[in-house]
Amino acid sequence: MGMKDRVQPPLLTFGYGSRSEEEVLALLAHHGVEYVVDVRSAPWSRYRPEFSRDRLAQSLRSKGVGYLFMGDSLGGRPDDPSCYDEEGRVDYGSCKRRPAFRQAILRLRTAWQAGHPVALMCSEGRPEDCHRAKLVAATLVEAGVGIQHIDERGVLRSHEEVLDRLRGPQTALLEDPSLLTKSRGKYRPAVSA
Repeated sequence: MGMKDRVQPPLLTFGYGSRSEEEVLALLAHHGVEYVVDVRSAPWSRYRPEFSRDRLAQSLRSKGVGYLFMGDSLGGRPDDPSCYDEEGRVDYGSCKRRPAFRQAILRLRTAWQAGHPVALMCSEGRPEDCHRAKLVAATLVEAGVGIQHIDERGVLRSHEEVLDRLRGPQTALLEDPSLLTKSRGKYRPAVSA
């Protein structure tokens, strides 16, 4: 079987959510993940210190899993004020135009094409609640990268399934277009005129 005949494994995403550190490590081992890419803007947790950047990196290394922080370029709460609308919601279209974001997407695409078993990690257990699905994975899918999301129950979901879960039973006529283009929360104060 030549390189062209090889089936490309998907790039995975997951959120630690309510999982314990041991459950996350077991999940990664089960899926053969060798590299975790942290896409949190703030890679620490006051309530879950085991998932703070340094401690998590050490735990992953002890299991032979590499850790890479990319939240500065792929995070859901960028430092760039131009990525926020007038209501303070993150505008994913603006994020996608940032050179750092595009470079990070290219890096992930290259890793996927080389066959590296990579999983993107954030804090939200449900992928449809997280920018990793609506921003990062959506951009990767547009670039031809195969994506599978590990949901809050450990079930592998296609990107389309996650988008269907996000949309819910709404018909296309009633669907709120911002579901896929903006953050749910407001993270910056509204700009006053």
